[in-house]
Amino acid sequence: MSEQDAQFMQLALAQANKAFLAGEVPVGAVVVKDGRVIASAHNAPLGHNDPTAHAEINVLRLAANSLGNYRLEDCTLYVTLEPCAMCCGASMHARLARVVFGATEPKTGAAGSVLNLFDIPQLNHQTQVTGGVLADECVQVLQSFFEMRRAQKKIEKSLNNI
Repeated sequence: MSEQDAQFMQLALAQANKAFLAGEVPVGAVVVKDGRVIASAHNAPLGHNDPTAHAEINVLRLAANSLGNYRLEDCTLYVTLEPCAMCCGASMHARLARVVFGATEPKTGAAGSVLNLFDIPQLNHQTQVTGGVLADECVQVLQSFFEMRRAQKKIEKSLNNI
């Protein structure tokens, strides 16, 4: 793991914490070009009533607007959780040079866990993938969120039984 990858993943983790505070699954993302952050975002499907409002999609939209081009060539996406198939597809269509993620996603991960959409040579664009950057920190924020959610549900269930 490079020092630069760790620094940018820290920024993605800050976005994940914003999602946590908003009650969203805590996933954060940043897009970097030439060593400079051009966009940052977090998960917001609940807040936007939008199943596509994953951190990756949100940050790709912002980055494309920032550059005035949907092609994000020479850009790197940093995201705290391994992207799903939708987000991997969007990353390839954006022509990202790299995708760097933190925690693996054994249920829906499409960058190596369940399947690897980035490793299909027939596709017209190849994106370099690096996983496991600050994985422990990324896992911790997710675990804390879901522990809190389970505790809330337990309390709600207890209150409903009174």
